[in-house]
Amino acid sequence: MYSVTGILFLALLLGACKKNDLPNSRTPTAGVMAFNLSTDKEAVGIMLSGNNLFNAPLGYTSYTGVYLPVFTGNREVKSYNNNSASVLSISNQMFQDSVYYSIFVVGRNGSYHNIIANDSISNLLVTPGQAFVRYINAIPDSSITPLVTVSVNGTTVISNNTAFGTVAPFTKVSAGNITIGVNNGDSIAVNRTIAVEQSKAYTILLTGIPNAVDTTKSIKIKFITNGTITP
Repeated sequence: MYSVTGILFLALLLGACKKNDLPNSRTPTAGVMAFNLSTDKEAVGIMLSGNNLFNAPLGYTSYTGVYLPVFTGNREVKSYNNNSASVLSISNQMFQDSVYYSIFVVGRNGSYHNIIANDSISNLLVTPGQAFVRYINAIPDSSITPLVTVSVNGTTVISNNTAFGTVAPFTKVSAGNITIGVNNGDSIAVNRTIAVEQSKAYTILLTGIPNAVDTTKSIKIKFITNGTITP
């Protein structure tokens, strides 16, 4: 198990302005971070209104690393298998100015979905000594609703039975070590302790297949850093 981190360029990403003589002439821009959590697709591409969101395909459990700037408006979101160009899922999303979004491509065995979340980064209020965590259940089985828990110093702060494809909202937790667990009393029983830093926002990725023969596809708890929240 390992962690991967991204950096949120708040001022650089969405604050860029055109250099002309007109005041307040910045181009409306949203930020998008994308993830490949589809367990049997090793190379996934994503298009917005016919244009690739990024140059290289995403491997399984990989992500774009940062929020990428995109034009605002109602955009078609298409995920596809980069190796065959076959479409995995098509959806639509209204991207708003100065708003951050995550696109999670999830599923397996011919059934795939684009889960698009408004990350509400700009609505998070910084408190000294606090961090923010959320999670997505990308374990592809509609009949399984495992119990997802997050505890800090032995105190449970999150405890929810969570359906496949659910993206939880950000929850404020004390900075330091937190323990994450996912358990359905049968084929899923995994936990992990990670360290979270003050003022940073994290997304916990619950991935894999119950009872997987291929250990690279077994249930795992991973996480990424969405960025640092500033006042």
